[in-house]
This record gives sequence, C-alpha cells and structure tokens, in this order.
Amino acid sequence: MIGEIAILLFPFNSINIVFVLSALLNCITEEDVFIKSFFSMLKSEFGGYNSNSFSKDLLAGITVAAVALPLALAFGVSSGATAAAGLVTAIIAGIVIGGLSGGSYQISGPTGAMSAILIALVAKHGLQGVFIACFLSGIILIAAGILKFGNLISFIPMPVITGFTSGIAIIIAIGQIDNITGFTASGENEIEKIGSYFTTAQQFSVASFIIGIAVIAFMFLYPKKLSKYCPSSLAAIILVTAANAVFSFSVKPVGSIPQTVLLSERLNITSINLTQLKDFLVPAVSIAALGMIESLLCGASAGRMKNEKLNAGTELFAQGLGNMLLPFFGGVPATAAIARTSVAIKSGGKTRLTSIIHSVILLLSMFVLAPVMSQIPLSALAGVLMVTAWRMNEWEAIRNIFRMKFISAMLQFSITMLATVIFDLTIAILIGIILSVAIFIINVSDVQISVADVDKEKLCGKRYCRHYDNTTVAYIVGPLYFGTASKLGERLSSAAQKDILILSLRGVPFADLSGVQALEELCKKLREENTEVYFAGVQPKVMELFRRCGILNEIGEDNFFWSADKALTYIADRQSAA
Repeated sequence: MIGEIAILLFPFNSINIVFVLSALLNCITEEDVFIKSFFSMLKSEFGGYNSNSFSKDLLAGITVAAVALPLALAFGVSSGATAAAGLVTAIIAGIVIGGLSGGSYQISGPTGAMSAILIALVAKHGLQGVFIACFLSGIILIAAGILKFGNLISFIPMPVITGFTSGIAIIIAIGQIDNITGFTASGENEIEKIGSYFTTAQQFSVASFIIGIAVIAFMFLYPKKLSKYCPSSLAAIILVTAANAVFSFSVKPVGSIPQTVLLSERLNITSINLTQLKDFLVPAVSIAALGMIESLLCGASAGRMKNEKLNAGTELFAQGLGNMLLPFFGGVPATAAIARTSVAIKSGGKTRLTSIIHSVILLLSMFVLAPVMSQIPLSALAGVLMVTAWRMNEWEAIRNIFRMKFISAMLQFSITMLATVIFDLTIAILIGIILSVAIFIINVSDVQISVADVDKEKLCGKRYCRHYDNTTVAYIVGPLYFGTASKLGERLSSAAQKDILILSLRGVPFADLSGVQALEELCKKLREENTEVYFAGVQPKVMELFRRCGILNEIGEDNFFWSADKALTYIADRQSAA
C-alpha cells in the first residue's frame, strides 16, 4: 500500500504511465471505503426522490448553467488556454466531479484561483504542460483522499485563507488589463508584468476599454431582483455581443468554439517523456493543493447553507478523478466553485443531479450557440472577470480584521496576500501557515503571573482571618517550558514577600523539564528563606511530570490541593490548631 502511494506521489520514478494507473486502481480497490460511503450517501440523498424534487433540480441546474456559461468562457481564456477549454472543463467537471462528489450540492468547474496558477504554467510549458500537471494533480488528490489529508484544511487560519483569496483576486485583475486596454504585458510574475507597461511601448484600444468598463459598470448597477431571472454577467455578455454584431467594434473576439467536448488540443499520453515528469511535480502539487483548499472550503461553507456535512475523502477522490480525465478532453484543472455552488443551493437544488443538469445545459449551449459565443469580445469577458475578482474578496472579514485592529490577523492577511501575488500560490500558503504558527507560539509562550492577597471576609468571615495576613496567592497562566523558565524565577521571587505562598497552576496546560526545574529551584530558594510553598489546581499531565522529576516528593503530597481555597482552609485549620 505505502509503495503504491509513493508511486502515485512520485510518478517520474515509475517505469511507465500504465504502471502508475495500475497502482492507482489497486489503491482505490483496497480502499473500498469510498465506494461504501458513496452509495450510503446516494441512498440518503435520493431517499423519497420524486418528480417535484426533479423539477427543483432541473430549475436549479438551468440557473447554475446561466451563471457558469460566461464564467467558464472567461476562466478558460484567463488561464492561457481557450474559451472552449473552459467550457469543456465545466461540462466534464459538472458530470464527473459533481456526480461523484462528497456532497449533494458541490458544483465544480474552472475557477479564477486556478486560472491564476495556469497563466505562468502555460507561458512556460504550453498547454501540454497544463494537461500533464493537471493529470498528476488528479493522482495527488486521490492519494490525499485515501490518506485523509482533507482534515488538514482545518489547520489553515482564516486570515491566511482570506489573504490568499485576495491575492488571487489581484492576480486575476492584473491578468485582465491586457484584454481591457489592448496592452501587451511581459514577465513571469505580476510585478514584472506591471513594470512592462511602463518600460515597453503599448497601444491603447479605446473600443476594448469602453466595452470592458461598460460591462463592469453594468454588472455593479444591475438590479439584484433581476439576477434570479438572468445573472448580470450573462446579461452583460448578451448585450455587448449584440452591440458588437451591429456596430462591428474593432476588438478581439473569443474565437472559434468547437462543437465537441473532445478538443483538438488535448493530452497526448504517447508524447509524454517520463524523464521530464519531475519538472511538472511542483505545478501539480500547487494545482492539487489549491484544488483541495477551494473544494473543501466550498464544501464547508455550502454545507452550512444546506445543513449537510461534506465527506472530505469522497470529495477529494471525485476531484482527483475529474482532474485526471479532464486533460484527455482538452480541459483545464477544475475545482468546486463557491459562487456556482451557492447559486445551486439558493435556487432550490436538491441533489447532485443539479450539477449534471447544468453540464447538460452547457453542452447544449456549445452545440447551439457556438457561432454566437465565438463573437464575444474578449474585453467583455475581461470585464466580467474584473467584477468577479472584486467580489472574490471577503470584504466583511477584511473590514473586521482591520477595524478591530487584530495585529496578528492583519499580518497574516497582508503577508499571505503579498506572497500570493509575488510568489507561487503554494509557497504563499506555506508562508501564511508558518507565520501563523510563529505568531501563535509567541502569543501562547508568555507566562502570566498575577499575585493577590487573600480576601479574608469573602472566604471565611471573621474566622481564622488573622492567619491570612501573611499569605499570598500567585496565579500562573501559560506553559512552563524552556521559553518561560527564566521569567518564572524573576517574577515569583519579587512576588513572594510573605510567609506563605500558594501557587495556583490551574492555568498551566503543560510543562517541560526546564520549566519544572526552574520551579523546583524557586521552591528551594523560598523554603531557605522560610517561606512555605503550596500548590493548587495542578493539571494531571503537569502533576505526572512533577512526580517523575521528584518535585512532588520534595514539596510533599500534603502540600498539593485541588483549589486555592482548599489550601487556604488547610493552612487556617493547621495554624489554628497550633
């Protein structure tokens, strides 16, 4: 099993591609948990399904197709491929990934985030490079599902995801400047592309600019009440294409849309040089990582909307299988899309048939409307993507982060966003996570010590009050480890000014050898100064470490109490008896 997973993760070490596929199929067969959970899911999903349910799926599928059509064309172009590639991706993903999804509501297809990765990949390796990386990412996603990596998504902090999303939105917006203005950018990253606008001669296209701005304005001004009948993006595309047909603007159109789902430019497996597959491993990991993040976040968000939990393992398997198949049709990598998924839920979609129906509608559109779609101005699609990029930002979350001045969240968001724009998307996520871990360690590593005198009246009225005048209670909150060991002695030495010191450790979740030794040295010093030391509220794990280190015997088990008030009562009783 482990050997097969290794082959899947490092396919360039295998003898041939057939061996990789064989290992993958064997791996899937062994993990029949996918099959069992999938059919169990279908049984629950389609229990009591009737004509009324189908009518809701049908209407929701038509609505989602209306939203997906312009986005599929736009994302196909923005990825560096073609509009046809985006459309084919939406069709195949809707059927395969949607049909095998880990939830009844997921709608998959080309997305803006994925397009941001593919631009650089197309520029460096061409479409065949995209197809190879997409195929490998599918293998990685299936392996991730089998190994239950889907749970890792919960460890990514929300500010990092928000920054990541905003960074992708910036990349998408920058990528549309050429189509809106007529400029031609050059460079491997967004910084270089922006710089090229100022260092090379550019030719401005007035017609493209006017169309792009008109689409943007139209989409922002479009009445929300009309969106349930016709999405703003589709309405804008229809109007601009009609105007272009009448006035023949001097703008670049989308170009030919083949009336087939088997595009001429697709993965040719016989042309793959296995010795060069390692060059595509990093892009494949980036695609797989982004696909996993987007799909699972979409599933978590949509699952709350529909009150249905996503099966992460099944979802990753579906995403992996879909992305393995897409290159053979000429499609680009796909992932679940929150915009289309939320539309499906809000439109009343009941089951995964909504996704399949939306693909059938898109397929019919390809056969019927291909000549019309080929005349859509690229600047119009660029306008749609500009608005999409703007709406991708989680503005409410961003406002909360900065309005409430959460410094750590502001750093996580800003650095992740900048890293996404400047570096590879996978590196950006890693930078965000590493930064989050560092901030977390800094925040939790400090030990807080507060010293309080005994409130005699509150604890025992007038009885024994005289015995508490020389008693201090020190409340310790935070970990006792090598990072706080030196602070412990400094703070408690100055705090212990009386004859009796009670150390309340209920707020100490864990300790290490350095922290315990520092505490032991402090106790010895205080006892030499005739200060009695008692412990209260020691957590079981910390108590076990005390026992192993000998501090329990040193202090005496009689000096350990469940709470500070129990220790105070013991002290009062003992001194009263004396």
